Amino acid sequence: MKLYIKYMVSLRCKMLVQEELKKLGLNRVAVDLGVVEIFGDITDEQREKFRNNLKKAGLELLDDKKQILVEKIKNVIVEMIHYSDEIPEMNDSDFISEMLGYDYTYLSNTFSEVKGMTIRHFIILHRIEKAKELLMYDELTLTEIAHRLHYSSVAHLSSQFKKITGLTPSYFRELKYKRVKNLEDL
Repeated sequence: MKLYIKYMVSLRCKMLVQEELKKLGLNRVAVDLGVVEIFGDITDEQREKFRNNLKKAGLELLDDKKQILVEKIKNVIVEMIHYSDEIPEMNDSDFISEMLGYDYTYLSNTFSEVKGMTIRHFIILHRIEKAKELLMYDELTLTEIAHRLHYSSVAHLSSQFKKITGLTPSYFRELKYKRVKNLEDL
């Protein structure tokens, strides 16, 4: 039986989930990115206790199939943008569809219904967050950042960056220097 849990990837979360399962006497389990596979049966009482203990720890047991699919979509996007250095050879919609084995229109409609935003907007938000992170490191040029984040041009990245943050990428990077200088002046 598989249970789906909404949590960010961290060793602490994984260990917490494993600990809660052990307390319930469920030792034959596999815990992976947002998924717990239990090799055996789990009673309704164990499931409810597990749900309540997760909730106390700020985690959520997902039951709704649409919610589960949306979490999978989000995980693919986060992995694609934040944790992969390789740019997919295909466009985002084809990549997501291929990774999850569903038609993109179905994925898109389900995501919009559950999250109240499009997959495209979710991707843009995460790309801008990654761009902000890369700008703060100051190791890459704006052209290199645009390429790494799969933008067609620096102008396209700059336009979306300004639309989301209200700042240009150059000004955002400049703010870093002002913050550092202010800290040095203390």
